[in-house]
Amino acid sequence: MFMFGSSYPINKLALNTSLPPMLAGSLRMLILFICLLPFCKFKIPNKKYFLPLAGFSLSMGFGVMFFLNLSLGKATFVAPIIIGAQLTIPFAILASSIFLGEKVNMKQWLLILISFFGVFLIGYDPNLKGEIYAIFLCSISAFFYAIANVLSRYIKEVDVKFSNMIMGFTGFITILLFSIFSEGNTVYHLMNIDIATWFLLLHNGISVSVIAHTSLFYLYRFYSVNKIIPFYSLFPIFGLFLTFLIFGEIPTLLSAIGGVIVIVSVYRLQKIR
Repeated sequence: MFMFGSSYPINKLALNTSLPPMLAGSLRMLILFICLLPFCKFKIPNKKYFLPLAGFSLSMGFGVMFFLNLSLGKATFVAPIIIGAQLTIPFAILASSIFLGEKVNMKQWLLILISFFGVFLIGYDPNLKGEIYAIFLCSISAFFYAIANVLSRYIKEVDVKFSNMIMGFTGFITILLFSIFSEGNTVYHLMNIDIATWFLLLHNGISVSVIAHTSLFYLYRFYSVNKIIPFYSLFPIFGLFLTFLIFGEIPTLLSAIGGVIVIVSVYRLQKIR
């Protein structure tokens, strides 16, 4: 969760160097693919895993990275994006209920609604009027993250290194195509990435996408989504602290109240069995 929390301010630092958001997301997925490639055995999985593996690769490799980087690229402040990413938890619980048949009781429904209210409260902060579009993009990223977590349960018998390698390759190709056609000047931007920015990209590509994500999806081989995903309530604590150290961001009163509502509600969600 510390690695997940560090992803947001570190990613924003990389984007502040004028690196296009889509290209940055594509390079992160390329780093993931390259790191896992030597450890994977090339064995075609059973046909029953083709569709969920494709869905997992597209939702995580493309959906999450694409919209998250666009969100951070549009955002002036990182803290609201970190808090908005907590929507992954209620989205995942809803998705696990629909696709995996995991029961959602009335108390969970109430806490899910409260968590959404907290994010809406942040969006209505007068000091964050310019952040509404970024928070919206972050919410889409959180939705895809939730779908990826649920789909990972369908492919839990597939080697986690192999599934994440396929996801990295899928994300790299799809996001790169969008970057080429919408951001343009791809070669120019690649040639102008300095050493410091490469280290920032390597942090997110290795520490977050390889170590943290692979470890997380490995746990789904043994535990249900409802038991794993609520621990995401920890990463905004690390993320907000690091954001304060790096950017000196101090949340406004309204966004702080909304953030507390979101974090407390998702924390309570993990207490319900």
